Amino acid sequence: MATVYNWQLKRDMAYLYEGQRPKRQIAYVFDTNKCIECQTCTVACKTTWTSGKGQEVMFWNNVETKPYGCYPLRWDLKTLELLGEQSWEGETYTGKTVFEAAPPGERVLGYRPEVEDYASPNLGEDVIAGLVEKGAFFQGVHQVWMFYLARICNHCTYPACLAACPRKAIYKRQEDGIVLIDQSRCRGYRECVKACPYKRVFFNMVTRISEKCIGCYPLVEQGEQPRCVQTCIGKIRLQGWLSAPEAPRRDNPIDYLVYVRKVALPLYPQFGLEPNVYYIPPVHVPRDFLVQMFGPGVDAAIAAYRAAKDDPELLGALLLFGNTPRIVTSYKVQDQQAIGYDEAGREVVRVPFQEPVYIRPYFDAERGVYRHNIT
Repeated sequence: MATVYNWQLKRDMAYLYEGQRPKRQIAYVFDTNKCIECQTCTVACKTTWTSGKGQEVMFWNNVETKPYGCYPLRWDLKTLELLGEQSWEGETYTGKTVFEAAPPGERVLGYRPEVEDYASPNLGEDVIAGLVEKGAFFQGVHQVWMFYLARICNHCTYPACLAACPRKAIYKRQEDGIVLIDQSRCRGYRECVKACPYKRVFFNMVTRISEKCIGCYPLVEQGEQPRCVQTCIGKIRLQGWLSAPEAPRRDNPIDYLVYVRKVALPLYPQFGLEPNVYYIPPVHVPRDFLVQMFGPGVDAAIAAYRAAKDDPELLGALLLFGNTPRIVTSYKVQDQQAIGYDEAGREVVRVPFQEPVYIRPYFDAERGVYRHNIT
């Protein structure tokens, strides 16, 4: 085992290989407060990448209803139970990661789901925590909640699937940090399926090899955001490039949301993989649940998010979500507008802080008619 620095845990940790960050790292920010679980992202990904034989139960992208939804079955609860107690001292994680807690003879602590665990991709959909007593909805806030969690491969900085593969069939691209499987080397041992705590690697029962999200690299290589990002109706997603933790750029919207304002947090950072999909936590969920899921920065993230309307720079970054198919590598706020630029410095999107509204006159004098729809 080598020793690497995990900035999400604020400490060094054990990992199978020496740490080497890619030249640039693909990263996403998902706003859980805006997701309506329409599953448009799921269908877009499914029809694009996993419509073949043996891929029937593969969902490289899925949206779960928390606290009870999960795909495969109980993926997070089982991993948390295996890991045991997790503890934080301030922003530093003092418990063990899945690499440090691995049993003798194993590279990563994990489990292999049963075939039946993949049978119900919509289990728990729209199921809330608690019951609403009769008439409670007339009494303001009540103690029931749920939220939608969109999930894809995290393209982790320290992938467990990569560490576990005995064939070295999994690799992380230096040009963009996307984690891929060399299927010519894969022999279907499923160690990657067992090791990934997020269960984002799937085994094809027909071809007998593993498959996973490829980050839509054919699009990314052309400067476009992935399918799940482009098709999101709720505009909850933004994909871009995350700088090294020691060199964040304030004009990079991903860096600004993750490093500067810390409004977007990793999913289960205590696993130790340094995942690169970041979530803006839901504002209405009990804090203990959110801390376990997103780490100790939850309160500060929610406070910053709630105050975004009075923070032009943060509001500008949030307005870039879902408003261009192009990858935004830098942005600025000017004249109450968020302006995004691509890697070549070309403007690719301009979003006003306030949606322009034109109210047409009720009576059209030129045509001598009245309008019943004037907006």
